[in-house]
Amino acid sequence: MKTFLIEKYGTKGAGTGVRAAERPDPRVGADDVLVKIHAASVNPLDLRLRDGAFKAFLPYALPLVLGNDLAGEVVRVGSSVTRFAVGDEVYARPDKDRIGTFAELIAVHQDDVALKPATLTMAEAASLPLVALTAWQVLVERAHVRPGQKVLVHAGAGGLGSIVVQLAKTLGAHVTATASAGKTGLVEDLGADLVVDYRTQDFVTVLDHDYDVVLDSLGGDNLAKSLRVLKPGGLAVSVVGPPDPAFARELGANPVLRLAMSALSFKARRQAKRLGVRYSFLFMRASGDQLRELTALVDAGRIRPVVDRVFPFDQTVQALEYVEKGRAKAGKVVITMA
Repeated sequence: MKTFLIEKYGTKGAGTGVRAAERPDPRVGADDVLVKIHAASVNPLDLRLRDGAFKAFLPYALPLVLGNDLAGEVVRVGSSVTRFAVGDEVYARPDKDRIGTFAELIAVHQDDVALKPATLTMAEAASLPLVALTAWQVLVERAHVRPGQKVLVHAGAGGLGSIVVQLAKTLGAHVTATASAGKTGLVEDLGADLVVDYRTQDFVTVLDHDYDVVLDSLGGDNLAKSLRVLKPGGLAVSVVGPPDPAFARELGANPVLRLAMSALSFKARRQAKRLGVRYSFLFMRASGDQLRELTALVDAGRIRPVVDRVFPFDQTVQALEYVEKGRAKAGKVVITMA
C-alpha cells in the first residue's frame, strides 16, 4: 500500500522529513477492522511526532507512517469483531501505538472505531476524531464542566479550539475564546460568548479571574498566564505540556521517566499550587465509545467540523508544510484519497 512516513526523527527545518513509500498491507487481528481510508487529517501532533518530541515515552519503531485520524470504509473484519461489518462507513483515532493514517489502509481495534456521522462527508468526518476526543476528554472527563461554569479556550478558531468552543457551549458553559479579530465572527458563530483579540488584548488584563476551566494549546507563557485567570480550585488543562506525574502514572512510565516528567512540570504545578488552582496535562486516547457520543452531537447539529483546506493524498507533504508554516486560517487541514 502507499503511505507517507518518516525514517528518522528530528527533521524540522529540512523540509517535512516525510516521504512517500510502499509498505506491506496491515495485518488484521481478531478484534481489528481493516479500513480503506478515504480521508485523514493533519494535526500538530504529526509534526511533533516527526520531530521526536515524544520519543522518550512513545518509542515507535522506524520507519513510522504518520497520521492520527481517519474516515473510511470497512473492507475486512477480524474473527472476533461484533460491532462492524464490511461496507460500514467509519471514523476513528487509532490507539497511540497503532497510528498511521497517511496510508491507503489501516487495521484498527474495533473498540477505537465508530460509525461515521451520517450528516458528514468523509473529509469532514476525518477532521474530527483526534480533536473531538480531546475536547471530550478535557471538558467532560477531566473538568466535568457543568452548566453556568466559565470556560476559556485558547486559539478558538483552530482545529482543536473550534470543537472545544462548540462542546463547551453544548454543555451549558459560558465560553470565552482567544482569536484574531478577523476570526471573531467565526468563533462567535461556533458559540463563544466573548472573543478576545490576542493580537491587541492581553486576556489576563481584560478578563475577570473567575474561570472554572482553561484549555491551553499553546504552552509556555500562555499557560502561566492562564493559571492566573482561574478562580480558586479552577483547572487548567494543557495538551502541549509539560507532562505531569499523573500522566506518567497513566502511561506506566518507569521511575526515571516519572522523575523526569515531574521535573518538567514542577514550575507549572508550583505556580498552580501558589494560586490555589490546578494544572493537568492531557495526552488524548482513542475511544470508540466517546466517538459515538460525539457522533450523536454532530448529527443533531450541536457540533460541526471546520475544514480549512483539502489536499489530495499525493500532496501529503505539501499539506504538512501548509500546517507547519501556519497557513491554515481556521479549523483543520484534510487529506483525501480519492
